[in-house]
Amino acid sequence: MPFSLHQGDALSVLAGLPDDCVDSVITDPPYNSGGRTAKERTTRSAKQKYTSADAKNDLADFTGENMDQRSYGFWLTQIMTEAHRLTKTGGTALLFTDWRQLPTTTDAIQAAGWLWRGVLAWHKPQARPQKGRFTQNCEFIVWASKGAIDGSRNPVYLPGLYSASQPSGAKRQHITQKPVSVMRELVKISPQGGTVLDFCAGSGSTGVAALLEGRDFIGVEKTEHYASIAADRLTETVRETLTQDDVVLSV
Repeated sequence: MPFSLHQGDALSVLAGLPDDCVDSVITDPPYNSGGRTAKERTTRSAKQKYTSADAKNDLADFTGENMDQRSYGFWLTQIMTEAHRLTKTGGTALLFTDWRQLPTTTDAIQAAGWLWRGVLAWHKPQARPQKGRFTQNCEFIVWASKGAIDGSRNPVYLPGLYSASQPSGAKRQHITQKPVSVMRELVKISPQGGTVLDFCAGSGSTGVAALLEGRDFIGVEKTEHYASIAADRLTETVRETLTQDDVVLSV
């Protein structure tokens, strides 16, 4: 199978994986955003933060959204240190974040041993306007590498700005789900036939994109509900991408 999916705590799962087994780490960690006060941070769930009260699609909640900024930075440093061990020399890491946690994310990724390379932007066309203010219609993607990058190994020219709306209606299966169209562009930083790791796999969008673009995938998801959705989506993607050459007829 071109993918493996683990349901459990990311740090525990990654500790059991071998050195140098992935080419790129691409993930959307729970970055604990939006809590202006201790009460807001500790009493609101992810669902309360990221979905409107009148949302028609009843999405399952997930944990990990109640850390303060220092604790989030400590956790992210720990897990990105482990991810650094798993990544081949010259491999890459891409982490989603928002403007509040951008400095913490760039600190943590460097503390974990990565070379910080820059910041990409994901533009969300349907973001809600704010009277008298600038619209918060971008999330950011911090990217880094494990040592020097050999451009001849994967000679791609990738943009630094992506524009697409978050899935809606029945297509939205996770509270913070990312568009597969964006993820398909991002996984191209991994060479053809390479392996992409997402240790906060959610509903599996990174994995779906990786499989569609000819990469293998390792996913980790703590919430059982979302791990089940991810498994279904990944399995269906494999079925859709199989060709006659991939099937051996046994007589």
